Amino acid sequence: MDAIEHLLTRGVDTIYPTREALEKVLQSGKKLRLYQGFDPTGTQLHIGHAVALRKLRQFQEMGHEVIFLIGDFTALIGDPSGKLSARKMLTKEEVEKNAEQYKIQAGKILRFDGQNPVTIKYNSEWLGKISALEFLELAHHLTYQQVVERDMFQERMKQGQDVFMNEFLYPVMQAYDSVAMDVDLEIGGTDQMFNMMMGRKLLRKIKEKEKFVMTVPLLTDAKGVKIGKTEGNVIGLTDPANEFYGKIMSLGDAAIVPCLTLLTDMPLEEIEKIKTSKENPMTFKKQLAFELTKQFNDESAAQKAQEEFEKTHQKNIFSENAEPSAPANSLIEFLTAKGHSRTEARNLINKRAVDINGITVKEKNIEVKIGDEVKIGKKSFFKVEKL
Repeated sequence: MDAIEHLLTRGVDTIYPTREALEKVLQSGKKLRLYQGFDPTGTQLHIGHAVALRKLRQFQEMGHEVIFLIGDFTALIGDPSGKLSARKMLTKEEVEKNAEQYKIQAGKILRFDGQNPVTIKYNSEWLGKISALEFLELAHHLTYQQVVERDMFQERMKQGQDVFMNEFLYPVMQAYDSVAMDVDLEIGGTDQMFNMMMGRKLLRKIKEKEKFVMTVPLLTDAKGVKIGKTEGNVIGLTDPANEFYGKIMSLGDAAIVPCLTLLTDMPLEEIEKIKTSKENPMTFKKQLAFELTKQFNDESAAQKAQEEFEKTHQKNIFSENAEPSAPANSLIEFLTAKGHSRTEARNLINKRAVDINGITVKEKNIEVKIGDEVKIGKKSFFKVEKL
């Protein structure tokens, strides 16, 4: 497949205004300035983020100017996309703490040094300096009708729920990112299409410039639920290899083909064969888990993780070499140390997804002790070695 065709098709949902228009620009040899924004409302980048990050890496390899934008200002408000209730506003300190490891995590896919490195920017650089009058002048370019027609706002109003002004104005702030950086292209998940298109409109109004928008499919599990921190099924890019491998293996069989398509370079012809194969899906899921663990770690780590999983899964025993836990004397703290947010930890317990020494946990305030064997979900096993 031609490099440009591959860039514009695999792992791509829609291109605005058209794929043909963007292809024409790329064929001309013009180098684009493009970006994706990440609001640090949580501490982890996960495999759902990897879909678009891989697309950014492809543009980087082709010599285009890629910007990794950390939305440290917009994260203070929180993107209302897909939310049927208002987000809790974060403090500046919370946002800064969340963003501390973003470069390291994104570095699993993007290259921040060497030839044509990705640039990191923070939108507080411009949004934190804009005056109230300047912001109102920006908002003048977008209409109430354009914003209120948003599906999630309409759904909230139908349910008699409030739409707060900070949420209503969020798309204006995110749209200004495109203007401030004077970009040619923005990439994001399909759930970000509204915000990205608002940026396209604002850039056209202010600079009379057309911005391309590329949406990538959302990575979902077997039930069609987005894999991410809000849904409590996060698989972090920097999760320890054993834990990462186990989480991939815990995905439903229906997630195998989407993950192979969006997160690997396996030829599409081979993936098509997997779709119709009568072989045990476990074979392909192990192939997926190995490939992704290798991609985000290395081959040795992937091999060890696979051996560990097979030993634990097939014999239904806890490994003597299970990763030591971080200090914790309560189950909530233990789960947090393993990469889950406190909300995720509580949800895991409420869903009866945590066992201690073979007994399902039903209380949130339970303490863990040295020697306890903790199972999280179906495939993650840990032994408490210190408190």
